[in-house]
Amino acid sequence: MSSEHAPAEWIDSHHALRRLFATLMVIALGNGAMYVVSVVLPEVQKEFGVSRAEAALPYTLLMLGFGLGGIMMGKVADRYGVMRPLIMGGVATCAGYAWAAHAQSLWTFSLAHGLILGLLGSAVTFAPLMADTAQWWNRRRGIAVAVCASGNYLAGAFWPPIVQWGIEQVGWRDTYQTLGWVCGGGMLCLTLMFRVRPPQTALPTSPGQAKSTTSWVSETPLGMPRARALALLSVAGVSCCVAMSMPQVHIVAYCTDLGFGPARGAEMLSLMLACGIVSRLASGYICDRIGGLRTLLLGSVLQGTALLMFLPFDGLAPLYLASAMFGLFQGGIVPSYAIIVREYFPAARAGVQTGTVIMATLLGMALGGWMSGAIFDATGSYKAAFLNGIAWNLLNLAIAFYFYRRARGCAQLRPLG
Repeated sequence: MSSEHAPAEWIDSHHALRRLFATLMVIALGNGAMYVVSVVLPEVQKEFGVSRAEAALPYTLLMLGFGLGGIMMGKVADRYGVMRPLIMGGVATCAGYAWAAHAQSLWTFSLAHGLILGLLGSAVTFAPLMADTAQWWNRRRGIAVAVCASGNYLAGAFWPPIVQWGIEQVGWRDTYQTLGWVCGGGMLCLTLMFRVRPPQTALPTSPGQAKSTTSWVSETPLGMPRARALALLSVAGVSCCVAMSMPQVHIVAYCTDLGFGPARGAEMLSLMLACGIVSRLASGYICDRIGGLRTLLLGSVLQGTALLMFLPFDGLAPLYLASAMFGLFQGGIVPSYAIIVREYFPAARAGVQTGTVIMATLLGMALGGWMSGAIFDATGSYKAAFLNGIAWNLLNLAIAFYFYRRARGCAQLRPLG
């Protein structure tokens, strides 16, 4: 395994483009578990005879493992590069799906998701790869990170209908077995594209860009101690994703409760995340022009608007529309956190810093997935869960606006263009 760094001339090169495509595929394979478990939620609830909140436990533990593993794998990637963690992740993905397929209790099924699929499998295929991608691009960093992050939504658009079909044909257990071989094996095959580590020195395209790409990076990002800035950014990530999790985790169960069936819910989830791909790519283009902070503000406002659209409607056609709009409105939020880290924080600890913030977003998804189920169990309806998501989104928006004001006040706000 090579531990050599690529030359600076490879930044923004054809090699960087090939690596970006491989990254997209790895994330699409490795991130499938978080959407697959949402599709099997009704089956798991029925087979193990548990409540809605208990049935959401596998998802909760998966996201917790995903987040904690992102920091752990980020440290390994900072030291050795991403190839070693990716090999571990491919093996763990095979093992995790196999263990879950043979689970005889909810707790065993949940541990397979949390400890193996989350902590050791999926974790390496998001935050460490986003940090890695950000170091391979200079002129188009925003769109490159957005393409990388789109792999997550590509998994969400691709796997739910396939898994729902597999459940109807052979059952969820055999479907899980097949997923292990396909996803884990595919990840292992793609690791060869990651033998070389990112360049250590950014290559500016012009003297002006050399100044603009470094002038706001500081040991006191946004005019505050680095630990405080990272902590506040992490709180924003938790808040954002508590709000985001309600439709993403519970849309299949929501449609089932309304009488439309799980297949319609899986279609809405796929539609939501397919539109999220468009949103992430568009947000990356926007981010290259207005910066991560402004992109975060814009995405937070739009996500709150999309959540409001679910409240007055419970018909099939309006729910398809609301799902599509939710995907279009919120896809750029999570990548903007990684861009903010790259724009304002020192690059030497990019893997750990990005992993910390992404862990916070996944913690928010885990908390929101469980919280929405608990609210449903308490009220018998998802309306209150949507209102809960809107409240958390307002907290995220408030922190983003605070960061924006701080950046302007200490002359660290990235210029437009």
